[in-house]
Amino acid sequence: MSENSPHFEKHRNCPVCSSTELKSYRKRTFDINTLNEENIKITDSDYGKTWELARCENCSHVFANPTPSAGFIQSLYAKTEDPEYEEESLGRGKNFQRILAYLERIHPEKGTLLDVGAATGILMHRARQRGWETEGIEPSTWAVEVARAKHDLTLIEGSLETSPLKSNVYTAVTLIDFIEHIAHPVGALSKVHEALLPGGTVCLVTPDVQSLAARVMGKRWWHFRPGHLAYFSKKSLLTVLDRTGFQVVRWKRYAWTFSAHYLLMRMQFLKFLVRNPRLAFFWTKIPIKLALRDSFEVYARKETSA
Repeated sequence: MSENSPHFEKHRNCPVCSSTELKSYRKRTFDINTLNEENIKITDSDYGKTWELARCENCSHVFANPTPSAGFIQSLYAKTEDPEYEEESLGRGKNFQRILAYLERIHPEKGTLLDVGAATGILMHRARQRGWETEGIEPSTWAVEVARAKHDLTLIEGSLETSPLKSNVYTAVTLIDFIEHIAHPVGALSKVHEALLPGGTVCLVTPDVQSLAARVMGKRWWHFRPGHLAYFSKKSLLTVLDRTGFQVVRWKRYAWTFSAHYLLMRMQFLKFLVRNPRLAFFWTKIPIKLALRDSFEVYARKETSA
């Protein structure tokens, strides 16, 4: 397989602002022929692997060009299994609780929440406990089955692009670490906008390609990975939200909570600390909040009808 195959699409215009002012940003750093579902799972730690990336000189959006087709990527995600993601459910749940608490400040009446890229349903489970009606979309067959077995959740198995959504249904839609995985953000957010009730809110979390961490880490930045097809700056994310009819109501930096075990496993020189089973269990009980300031957490509202 090559980047000239039918599995790839060449962009002549920026997927965010439609500008033709595109420049090469980074060369591809992995062999396409060896790409598999293990390389795109959420907990993949082989950082620094990217597609051929271009940068828009107008809005500063960075994206895979050529980009793999949605069908090709979908076929990989459908086969992905990621037990390590579910093992971190406690820390991830803490992250999601903060998001839900803010959404409830905007929408104290709650309502129906759609989680796109729902994985094993951790956010949906927390939301349901807080009184939300929940729906979710997730491409991984394994994750959909875990959500059903562990949390009694029914998710749509598929992608946002192919999943049918009714208009004016949802109070909130969450796109947590999602939009960087798709090639056409304007189309995706337009679909979300249509699905939201007037006055409804979308929450996005996505890496900031112009953050200090991204600049310092360079090609080894932890968000450079094959699963990511798009990298947003503040300017490009504001552009796509404006183009799709959203009004930003809150803009902040995202912070993660992980166990010490999860973080140590991502540092080759410290893995010896978790080889002993007793020590490994000890590290799983220590939560660490990481405020790396290299991801956006954005809340944007669909205008109410005039």
